[in-house]
Amino acid sequence: MKHTLSVLVENQPGVLSKVAGLFSRRGFNIDSLAVGITQDPEISRMTIVVDGDEHIVEQVEKQLNKLIPIIKVKVLEPGTFLSSEHALIKVSCKAKQHAEIMNIAELIHASIVDVSPVSLTLEFTGGEEKLQTLVGLLKPYGIKEVVRSGALSIEKGPSTTLKQNAKA
Repeated sequence: MKHTLSVLVENQPGVLSKVAGLFSRRGFNIDSLAVGITQDPEISRMTIVVDGDEHIVEQVEKQLNKLIPIIKVKVLEPGTFLSSEHALIKVSCKAKQHAEIMNIAELIHASIVDVSPVSLTLEFTGGEEKLQTLVGLLKPYGIKEVVRSGALSIEKGPSTTLKQNAKA
């Protein structure tokens, strides 16, 4: 089962390396990792998606909390957060297939961001399930390349991962 962790870290060099090293040493695989600065430039948020049982997630959470640059780790419960991913997908196609692929893009709410005589590049932002559907629909045309951002997640409602004395 996939689990999503929201991790607040000090925004300083080497933090990502420490977190990745922890996962590597413990033999845990990261399915998705996205990092960016929060509204406080001294704090970055990592959204980490891991696949495993409750025991693995508990171990990951405990190990992350031991690292010095970690401010807070929160395991997000299913149904309590919104998650989205950004992807660019380059598809092989002849000019006569452009309309078909454009229809697929419209159906899934993707945008065409580059057109050439032998390919189209689509941009998609949304959930992983919808992204997988888009990829499945485009496979018969020949996907040349897929670039994904990794999941970004935020809790629904007023809850936040921010520590209480963090700058707003």
